[in-house]
Amino acid sequence: MIFLFLHNQKPISMKNLKRFLFLLLIIIIVAVVYNYPKLNILAGYSAKSTASSVFLADRNLAYTDKTDNNFSPINLADDEVNETEKSATSSAFGLLTRKAFYRKGLGAVLALDNEDLAQTYLSPKRAIADNIAPFPYGNAEQKDTVFSNVDYTKLSKTLNVLFDSVNQTRAAVVVYKNQIIAERYANGFTKNSKLLGWSMTKSIVSTLFGVLEHQNKINVQSKDLFVEWRNDERKDITIHNLLQMNSGLEWVEDYNTISDVSKMLFLEKDMTKPQIDKPLMGKPNETWNYSSGTTNLLSGILRNQFNTHQEYLDFWYTDLIDKIGMNSMVVEADLAGNYVGSSYGWATARDWSKLGLLYLNNGNWNGEQLFSKEWAKYATTPTPTSNGEYGAQIWLNAGGKYPNVPKTMYSFNGYQGQYVFILPEQDLVIVRMGLTKNADLDALLSGIISSIK
Repeated sequence: MIFLFLHNQKPISMKNLKRFLFLLLIIIIVAVVYNYPKLNILAGYSAKSTASSVFLADRNLAYTDKTDNNFSPINLADDEVNETEKSATSSAFGLLTRKAFYRKGLGAVLALDNEDLAQTYLSPKRAIADNIAPFPYGNAEQKDTVFSNVDYTKLSKTLNVLFDSVNQTRAAVVVYKNQIIAERYANGFTKNSKLLGWSMTKSIVSTLFGVLEHQNKINVQSKDLFVEWRNDERKDITIHNLLQMNSGLEWVEDYNTISDVSKMLFLEKDMTKPQIDKPLMGKPNETWNYSSGTTNLLSGILRNQFNTHQEYLDFWYTDLIDKIGMNSMVVEADLAGNYVGSSYGWATARDWSKLGLLYLNNGNWNGEQLFSKEWAKYATTPTPTSNGEYGAQIWLNAGGKYPNVPKTMYSFNGYQGQYVFILPEQDLVIVRMGLTKNADLDALLSGIISSIK
């Protein structure tokens, strides 16, 4: 007979031991069922991140696990890569497995069933990169200009703080009067490294509406946007309200829990749909609420402007991204083929700076007006109830968040500290890409400004 001895040395019979083990099994099953949604998203995040890093950004699995996926609880997942299939599989404690796969031109996406991997997908037609013209209008090296009013030593020292072990910066680029005056990369990264902008991609979405409006193809004051909204107060929501995150629609943007945004990014086939079904939790134009669901809803509205899906896929590149030479950029799409404008834009740091330069030049790119000067002003006008911090999918300093930086500064911001700062008064664009938000941005920005006399 087997006995289990407790501290009081009283033996437990085999019968009681079986009862104990059965109870323990029940507890484990309940724990797994209760945590299943969390495990699902944990494995989903890791699989998607791995597939994008390996097949889109050309990093290896070991490096991805050591860096991009090395934070709690994502680092609890076990990742594998299939080079032939161009897929990544992640397991959460062996209890649940998710797979992501790569599609040329569309990036990586999480599979929801095996049939997803067997489908054929349309991909965008891309322009041939201009590798002859110098930066910023092409991808060749710029014609270097030494500015007598720039203190390059002070500028270099200001950037030093970004590249310590705490800040984990991967790339930093400072552009002054259309010329790179400082550029630095962490070990393993170069000017050709594609970096995930996360929510900086939202500013791409907004800009596309500016392009369409300049082409007289859309009016951002349009309402009655969806059939589902026609019989209630949502019919009064305008594209303008959505661009400003001020629609009043319910949405929970919390990456630490099972929330609307995590379910959308890791469980949905068509990410343009979740926000449509949300009720109002406030009044349009009176209730600012940051929402990745809103941005993907806007991506769906963009899709509705075109007769075919191919036209929608091409437009992002032909009329904006490739037009300004952001040839490294890939905006990843969901399983339905819609661009995930909330989160999944990849590009080099130099190419991210080009989007900032387009705004710095009020929509003019090398003599061609892509959006109007009025749009640049509109996109950077504070949204009501945002405390001066938000415009049309663009962050602002109008409320003085950075006290030692001009209030006219605005930026494209992304998770884990991705930034493109535009400073019109100083003729500056500053890019920072990394894995943390630890940098003292007020000191960084004011330090760069002070290095230019």
